Amino acid sequence: MRAEPLAHTQERRTRATAVAHPNIALIKYWGKRDENLVLPRVDSLSMTLDIFPTTTTVRLAPDTGHDIVTLNGRTAEGEPLRRIVAFLDLVRERAGSACPAVVDSENTVPTGAGLASSASGFAALAVAASAAYGLGLDATALSRLARRGSGSACRSLFGGFAVWHAGLDAATVAEADLASHAEPVLCGDLDPALVVAVVDAGPKTVSSRAAMRRTVDTSPLYEPWAVSSARDLTEMRAALLAGDIEAVGEIAERNALGMHATMLAARPAVRYLSPATLTVLDRVLRLRQDGIPAYATMDAGPNVKVLCRRPDADTVAEALRGAVADGSVVVAAPGPGARPVHEDGR
Repeated sequence: MRAEPLAHTQERRTRATAVAHPNIALIKYWGKRDENLVLPRVDSLSMTLDIFPTTTTVRLAPDTGHDIVTLNGRTAEGEPLRRIVAFLDLVRERAGSACPAVVDSENTVPTGAGLASSASGFAALAVAASAAYGLGLDATALSRLARRGSGSACRSLFGGFAVWHAGLDAATVAEADLASHAEPVLCGDLDPALVVAVVDAGPKTVSSRAAMRRTVDTSPLYEPWAVSSARDLTEMRAALLAGDIEAVGEIAERNALGMHATMLAARPAVRYLSPATLTVLDRVLRLRQDGIPAYATMDAGPNVKVLCRRPDADTVAEALRGAVADGSVVVAAPGPGARPVHEDGR
């Protein structure tokens, strides 16, 4: 057998590509108890989508002298660059390497609009960077690593539904770091869709990080919501296992509205809900009044995601299009977890 040229072999060992999809939390993650390790104050549960993938390639580049990052065809700078370089430093520390990297990431979801762009972005980066630097991590360790880039990214390592354990029972911060990761959730006979109403694809005026900090520090409603969220999670897991889409939707909607209530009670208030958001919420209520099980959830942004049965998705989407004249509506189903992309495109 003819040996491959050394340069080609080296390229294959130091270059990796991965794809990941965003996830939408049905039981919300809101608030950190450790900002450096990205340890959350509550457990959360999400559904990974089959839309808006991020594809990221990491190539080790010893001759560059520093990391080079391109996001959607543009050279990254400022906070996005800082976060990616800090994440690469974590990977390099674990790999015992000081080698810079060239990162090229294509994100198809609007960035900073409350549509989980950082979840898919850092999940793809975790898979690609760990492979390029030769870490050989399993799914749990990859989830733990992705968490350090963006908390919700740890859930995008898994397809379908996943729960992120906050590690609240750990005795020390180090033990909590090990315990805080995501894993898949068992479901019964469930055929869900998530209809995404994008009322505003622009970046948020208040980042999620700043909004979390302000809410935890100043909102009198935060602690009661955190207590109720733990109960919501227990009930949500039971509803998923039973395949009860109505119960899943009811729990998700109350959990999301409660989270936004904590933000509105912050000092000063954090308000992501726009007039268009409220119009969509009214339309969801009308759908239920007309006998179609449809339930809203929202992350830190004005855009609304509506959980329903997959056979009802087109009807729900059409109803929402009438409420989102200047926006867009996209139908999603449960999607796959983050995964490597091989040189032949597989």
